[in-house]
Amino acid sequence: MDLLDFDPEELYFEQEDTLEVQALINQAGSLYEDGDAELPLLQAFMRTPDSLNVLVALNRFYYYQHRLDEALLVSERALNIINAKLPFTNDWQILALEDISSTPKESLSWVRLYLFTLKSIGFLKMRLHDLETSKAIFEKLVSLDSENRIGAVGLLEIVTRKIDENNHIFQLYK
Repeated sequence: MDLLDFDPEELYFEQEDTLEVQALINQAGSLYEDGDAELPLLQAFMRTPDSLNVLVALNRFYYYQHRLDEALLVSERALNIINAKLPFTNDWQILALEDISSTPKESLSWVRLYLFTLKSIGFLKMRLHDLETSKAIFEKLVSLDSENRIGAVGLLEIVTRKIDENNHIFQLYK
């Protein structure tokens, strides 16, 4: 299945938040250089905890601040919210190509967002040295995306190489 072969119907960033939440996100953007962006982002999150606009902004803030544990929590929350909009399992480990293929065409933009969010989780897990989980996520993405539209092949190669290096080092000290 080619994940680029669809007409985007509804994109997360087209979903409007309240004016107050939009203002808080904008305020956070202007405060980022000073390192004071977290408070308005958390205020926005408290007002609309299911807003993907807020979660994406919060995720980016934590990631660029090298607060990867927090970025991971936000990504996992976003994945659950996105998953609720899709007609397949809540467990990415048992997600199959048939589940994606049977998704209505008007929901394919949500499928892509789900897969990109899962990729983000895999990347964060890799950065946090949870290499086995990261590898499992990238393997799943590769199995679901034969055209590599999500870009997980290269990440799978990196994490596999890192696991092999770690195993080699472990064998040297055994």
